[in-house]
Amino acid sequence: MNLMLPSARRKDGEKQPCIKIWKFDLRIPFVHYEWEIPEMVQALVVFMTGSAATAYLQDLFGFTFEMALSIVFVHELLYMVNNTLGDPLIGGWITPAVPLITAFLLNYEPGPDRAYALVGMELILGLMYVIFGVTGIATKLVDLCPQSLKAGILIGSGFAACAGSYGFRSLADGGKGFFMYPISWSIGIALGLFLLFSNGFGKVKFSSKNKAIKLLTKAGFVPAIIVAGIIAMVIGECELPDFSDVHAFWFNPIPGLMWVWQNFSIVGTGLPPLEILAKDLPMAIMCYVIAFGDIVGGTAFMEDTKRYREDEYIDVDPDRTNMCCGFRNLIEAFFSPTCTMSGPLWSAMTVSVAERYKTGKENMYSIFGGSCTFNTTKWICQLIVPLMALIRPILPLAMAQTLMIQAFGSFYVGINMCRTNVERGVAGITAGAIGVCANPSYGLFVGIALCLVMEMLNMKRDERRANVEEGLEIYIHNTRAEFEEVAAKDAAADAKKLAKANR
Repeated sequence: MNLMLPSARRKDGEKQPCIKIWKFDLRIPFVHYEWEIPEMVQALVVFMTGSAATAYLQDLFGFTFEMALSIVFVHELLYMVNNTLGDPLIGGWITPAVPLITAFLLNYEPGPDRAYALVGMELILGLMYVIFGVTGIATKLVDLCPQSLKAGILIGSGFAACAGSYGFRSLADGGKGFFMYPISWSIGIALGLFLLFSNGFGKVKFSSKNKAIKLLTKAGFVPAIIVAGIIAMVIGECELPDFSDVHAFWFNPIPGLMWVWQNFSIVGTGLPPLEILAKDLPMAIMCYVIAFGDIVGGTAFMEDTKRYREDEYIDVDPDRTNMCCGFRNLIEAFFSPTCTMSGPLWSAMTVSVAERYKTGKENMYSIFGGSCTFNTTKWICQLIVPLMALIRPILPLAMAQTLMIQAFGSFYVGINMCRTNVERGVAGITAGAIGVCANPSYGLFVGIALCLVMEMLNMKRDERRANVEEGLEIYIHNTRAEFEEVAAKDAAADAKKLAKANR
């Protein structure tokens, strides 16, 4: 059964119907795309990953759960911006930057200055996205960033995650990771890393016909969060869900947002002081450098996905991706700031939706049906009070797992980006400075100084340009690597199925 109106039909080889507005393709549910039941069911499970940001906001700003949930609801709702305006990628946090943002914000005492620091960072990042997207100079600007500096930022974010409150920080220093949930934290992260990165599971997850394994592949590390949460409740590391305060089915975010608008946004408190904005600038640059890798990798993966379906033309435009992410960050800065920032890609879910899309028109009519259905269901889940009450006790644990698994990914991507021993040395010291310094911005300045002294001093202009161009090629290659590996394994599996069918 097709859950869409006749207006959502297209001719083979054409774009999915839309309302064209400048560089954007506006699409309305049912009118311009089909509602996909499998993606709706999947979102009912994985929505808890985004909900974990409530614990993060409560820790840094002392919000009540209801206030934090109101902010997270807006953040989840804004994921619709990308897909609704024609970007096929499923957006996500700028996850590797989260530990760095935490360390930076902790330099400010709880109160107006810490709020200003977050608002200013998201404002600058949003402006960078929009300006770079409109002018098309994003790639050129990131080209100027040396390979070793990019690697150092990623590796440094992994160090910051391990040393942060959700990693291996002691309880006496405010730790909310290993030392608070030693058993469930360890089991959950071990299982999550196994499902996502292990050689053993990687050999079977793309070729196995077992339905359970296929389900685990699509779910990413959410099964690990569920297992860790159940273990934590059974052994007493987490409390059991409390439904005594559940007096309604739907959550009303308006009261919480009214307070946020008045006390925690540009609308209510005005622009941050110039002194804070100046300190925010290096952090915003690091966030954008990290996000740029997601744009490159996501664009490459979607270009590869297009090869599997000739019945739909997918318009992939990195400039539009930049602008959509910029709109989301600017809206949040003005009305509802959040610590995770708004990034261009949730790689696990983009891959999951694309893999089902590749199986044919009869399984998923349009890529936008899958991505829009997923994101719509996800923000609706934030409003279901009994559902949120069920997962609320494990949200801090889920946040810890998310950051530690991201740290693993940051390490292997960052290390592979370096080509020479000099670059590895520069990246290592940069990462150490970013991870150890109370203010991660100092680490960025250390990295820039090292790049100038160790890699560019006494080099001729042509040599510096060749070095940067070669570095960009490797950077793009490595950010594409994970997606291309998935595509290659999927193609091999399809070839085996076709050969078996022909026999």
